[in-house]
Amino acid sequence: MQLLLIHSDYIEYEVKKSTPVAEKIEDSFKQGRLEEALTAFIAVEKVDEANVEGAISKAVEEIKSVATQVKAENIMVYPYAHLSSDLSSPKAGVAILKGIEDALSGEFIVKRAPFGWYKAFKISCKGHPLSELSRSIIPDESTGAESSTCGEVVKEEVVSEALKAESTAKSYWHVLTPDGELHDATTFDFTGHENLGKFVDYEISKKRAVEKAPPHVELMRRLELADYEPGSDSGNMRYYPKGRLMKSLLETYVLEETSKVDAMEVETPLMYDMNHPTLKKYLDRFPARQYSIESDKRQMFLRFAACFGQFLMNHDMTISYKNLPLKMVEMTRYSFRKEQRGELVGLRRLRAFTMPDMHSLCADMEGAIDQFGKQYNMCIAVLDKIGIKVDDFEVAIRFTRDFYNENKDFITQLAKTVDKPVLVEMWDTRFFYFVLKFEFNFVDALAKASALSTVQIDVENAERYDINYIDSDGSANRPVILHCSPSGAIERCIYGLLEKEAMKAEEGGVPMLPLWLSPTQVRVLPIADKHMDYAMQVADKLNCRVDIDDREDTVGKKIREAGREWIPYVVVVGDSEMESGTINVTIRAESEPKKPVKVEMTPEDLNARIASETEGMPYKGLCLAKMLSQRPKFL
Repeated sequence: MQLLLIHSDYIEYEVKKSTPVAEKIEDSFKQGRLEEALTAFIAVEKVDEANVEGAISKAVEEIKSVATQVKAENIMVYPYAHLSSDLSSPKAGVAILKGIEDALSGEFIVKRAPFGWYKAFKISCKGHPLSELSRSIIPDESTGAESSTCGEVVKEEVVSEALKAESTAKSYWHVLTPDGELHDATTFDFTGHENLGKFVDYEISKKRAVEKAPPHVELMRRLELADYEPGSDSGNMRYYPKGRLMKSLLETYVLEETSKVDAMEVETPLMYDMNHPTLKKYLDRFPARQYSIESDKRQMFLRFAACFGQFLMNHDMTISYKNLPLKMVEMTRYSFRKEQRGELVGLRRLRAFTMPDMHSLCADMEGAIDQFGKQYNMCIAVLDKIGIKVDDFEVAIRFTRDFYNENKDFITQLAKTVDKPVLVEMWDTRFFYFVLKFEFNFVDALAKASALSTVQIDVENAERYDINYIDSDGSANRPVILHCSPSGAIERCIYGLLEKEAMKAEEGGVPMLPLWLSPTQVRVLPIADKHMDYAMQVADKLNCRVDIDDREDTVGKKIREAGREWIPYVVVVGDSEMESGTINVTIRAESEPKKPVKVEMTPEDLNARIASETEGMPYKGLCLAKMLSQRPKFL
């Protein structure tokens, strides 16, 4: 259960429209108001169904504690699905909310807003240090292969042998410095490398569950990029036009970069036979949880990467040594992983995600190591253009002890390339299909890490899938395979950008997206109706994603709205601009909070500036109506 507790001067709501899961209510329940109230916004989650009474008890305890601290005698219990992507069944949700209401009613004046209705609400937050608090409630869960959850039977999920091995594998944790020295990770001095320290703690502690929503969740909604989809399985998101535009641009860019290294784009199925002998063996070697479904009495699984399809394709191909290294890539829309519920949050960790997946067949280990180094550098360059710099991520390198002893100089060079210490995980025994792997990990505002780019050297699957190439002497040989995702999941790139900018704003900076990814690159604001024609003329001269705020609002309000949307260039046009044929441009990238940088220029000047900043990056047109008055509100 997720709680957002707001101590307010007042909270009031009014029911607007029912959803398919709305509880039946009387007219008196269709609106409500409480003065001097603690409002408990609550999202009941699937995990709460395993122990309904425990969930109610823990929630009541938490709400009572905060109410006592802020001296609130009135409590509003308000169902709020947007706090979670892993909602309970409606039946369980209503039961738990009613249970919380009943348990609090003995000590407080309590009102409960109805479940399953669209509601308009107004709230006035008091603004003191305890007026906004978030809590995660995790009830004690029942154990066993099956458990009853409000009438449903939940079977124990299928977990791969590799995932089980990962949880028991003995890891040796080190920090590798660019001078080639290995240091014990538990005693390393992280002064000057505090972010690495957070990452090391995250990796060693293995605390993956999230206790509150990271900043990007609020931002992805406010910027109308994405949101949870309560009508789907948890971890499956909806993307609004702006979010879809960003995803499309990122997908196009990464595929263009892989084409520059001669990767051939292919497409493969989303589902495979779980009992296919080759695939079944690989399932047990990949540390991920699968979705399984039944089709025509066959048990199938949804792919968690493009490996299956590409390797089956490689098996059927005739490959010469002259073709190596042979590279194939697919932009998987989607890959599926049955991530654990407590780990799902926003765009950080999903169950359905878009991932560029490239595989390279190399003649031997020497060739594989050479390609590994080149793809390591490619991944750095890809993230850099996306807007995530070397200073923004931490590097993890994972290998077996034997591989390290044979390739110390090469691995040290990886640390030298980023010119900072990196985390090393070493095993005495190889538990997985790879002998060497790196990831670039973004550490967010909650000190949680998420892997972006990765490359792995695979020493098993050529044999498992019977993949051969014909050498110069006519013999059939097994290639060494590299797995590479140049950017990691596309959604995680957006998550990383939003988290980075949220932390920048917290430090007093002005947050913004890279210009090439900004859904609107220029917004034109006419001061009055008489300036509209000139505003349209200016917009027509700009070769970018430009929109016009033609709404009947004050210029000040339009400027504030553009700021909240992180618009890179805001153009205000009035009498003087009409007379001079120029434009007054606020440049967000050069501005500071409450200190906007304004420059007078011509539309041609602005065109040249934008072209220079976006050179070499993909472009798509506006995803919404040009006139803001014609746009719907998604949230």
